[in-house]
Amino acid sequence: MQEDPVIVYSPLCTKFEKDGRVVEVTIFRLEAEASWHLEVINENNTSTVWESSFASDGEAYAEFLSTVADEGMGAFEDVPIVLH
Repeated sequence: MQEDPVIVYSPLCTKFEKDGRVVEVTIFRLEAEASWHLEVINENNTSTVWESSFASDGEAYAEFLSTVADEGMGAFEDVPIVLH
């Protein structure tokens, strides 16, 4: 039986609030891999996942902040699994 992979979470994972909306920012990687993944979950538990991975957790968080600056919190509306 194959064991589940170990997931490493970044210390940059956080709840982020702006314009009266709160999202959960999750940055993670598999223990055996170097690249990081970014997921944002809104108040209704709808997930937005980036299709591409990032070289560092800081790069993933910077992409999140850039998305908020460019598109606002509306980028995380209740549209199931939006890939950027």
